[in-house]
Amino acid sequence: MPATLKDFEAVFPKLVEDLKQHCEHYKLPTQALDWFEKSLTYNTLGGKCNRGLSVIDTTQILLGRDLTSDEYFHAATLGWMIELLQAFFLVSDDIMDSSKTRRGQPCWYLAPNVGMIAINDAFMLESSIYVLLKKYFKSHPAYVELMELFHEVSFQTELGQTCDLLTAPEDHVDLENFSLEKYTFIVIYKTAYYSFYLPVALALLYTGKASAENLKQAEDILIPMGEYFQVQDDYLDNFADPETLGKIGTDIQDNKCSWLVNQALKKCSKEQRKALEENYGRKEKACEAKVKKLFDELELEKVYKEYEEERVADLRKKIAAVDERQGMKKEVFEEFLRKIYKRSK
Repeated sequence: MPATLKDFEAVFPKLVEDLKQHCEHYKLPTQALDWFEKSLTYNTLGGKCNRGLSVIDTTQILLGRDLTSDEYFHAATLGWMIELLQAFFLVSDDIMDSSKTRRGQPCWYLAPNVGMIAINDAFMLESSIYVLLKKYFKSHPAYVELMELFHEVSFQTELGQTCDLLTAPEDHVDLENFSLEKYTFIVIYKTAYYSFYLPVALALLYTGKASAENLKQAEDILIPMGEYFQVQDDYLDNFADPETLGKIGTDIQDNKCSWLVNQALKKCSKEQRKALEENYGRKEKACEAKVKKLFDELELEKVYKEYEEERVADLRKKIAAVDERQGMKKEVFEEFLRKIYKRSK
């Protein structure tokens, strides 16, 4: 049975206690300890936790049975480490992007009395991963590989963020800077590695099934799947019903180097290009409406639907060819694809 958010969240208070105890060992003053606990809770809870839950689901599929309570706790702890990594990225990203809200509440740096203390809080969220990793996995045969994986995926995500910030600064619109090649690099490194590959690689390492071949198969399928997920996200930002999506899309006003604008640049006439340059990345509703109209004229919804079917057919072909002799299971990838194919939010 797939892991539930309720069971997963039930593990979190124990990890917070572990982190607090680690701080108490250094005799951290109460004020700072309470602050750290508040930051952990505010920034790590409240999301869908798909990445964290995927570690448990993948572990269960790889072992081919229900997990013991000890196995569940360890798989969930690895899952919460991804959620801590996500929290570290989000606190930092929100400052860089001057975002206002996150998960229906003010971004951490805009919460009362926080401000730029949030930068240090982000560092502490990241460091928490390695405190928990040492506490629970020090004697695991793959301890070093688990640690290296978190370091490597963090660096890959930061490379994607660097490219994103340099390609599409919010306050300077330059469509010459956009390209599908840059877009692909950004989404693979900023999203696909930590959102798709990391949960499966962690489960493979935990279950002792992380052969070079299994890790390679996971990467070859999950990175294109993560790319498809982000393209889908960009499509939904513009074409989905905000009620269903649960948010109002802002990619056009935020000057995002999105899949849609790159497709538009590839297809548009001189006149349409001029309209794009005059209206894209502007903080006005009227400008946004002109870009949306242009996307409709260029039939980008149709272009996306064709892309989706082509990409999914390719992914299904790759999944069908998975070699299961070293303990990898096709079901791992089928489950990921099932969750995202034709999603509406």
